[in-house]
Amino acid sequence: MAIEAGDFRTGLTVIVDGDPWVVLDFMHVKPGKGAAILKTKMKNLKTGSTQERNFNANTKFEAANIEKKTAQFSYESDGVYYFMDQETYDTYELDSEHMGDNKYYIIDGMEVVLMFFEGQLLSVSMPDRVELTIVKTSPAVKGAPSNQTKDGTTDTGLTLRIPQFIDEGEKVLVSTSDGKYVGRA
Repeated sequence: MAIEAGDFRTGLTVIVDGDPWVVLDFMHVKPGKGAAILKTKMKNLKTGSTQERNFNANTKFEAANIEKKTAQFSYESDGVYYFMDQETYDTYELDSEHMGDNKYYIIDGMEVVLMFFEGQLLSVSMPDRVELTIVKTSPAVKGAPSNQTKDGTTDTGLTLRIPQFIDEGEKVLVSTSDGKYVGRA
């Protein structure tokens, strides 16, 4: 199925130069003269690299046939993450390079969506928010304004800014899109 660049939307996967790419962000630009162009920020699902690319608005692309499977995270060993399909009990492996920042949000037993292209495991799709435990932070500063934040480290190694009232051992909700504190769990 052909998709025109003018029909791009965030999350769309297309084939560009033989590789599957996902559209992260896009903007239609109409210069004073000439045809409209589409400025995009895209991620190569095979290599994990991100690029900004420009396309003519009527350029056609083939849709990438991305197969998705639900699996459970089992464990991590030497930078390799292992997942198990709950229906077939097949095991899948993904290295830390392809995990990217998702390694900071994944916890044992978590259900995730694995993304495949032509039978090859490309990446993991995480839920929008995850519940993590704060394992390291400084104590609250007495008399500090309620909107002041401090550094906190989660059980997965993610460092983020959290409100003063959060203490070690507390569970917090974290956005997987930007790694920011969302609220108490």
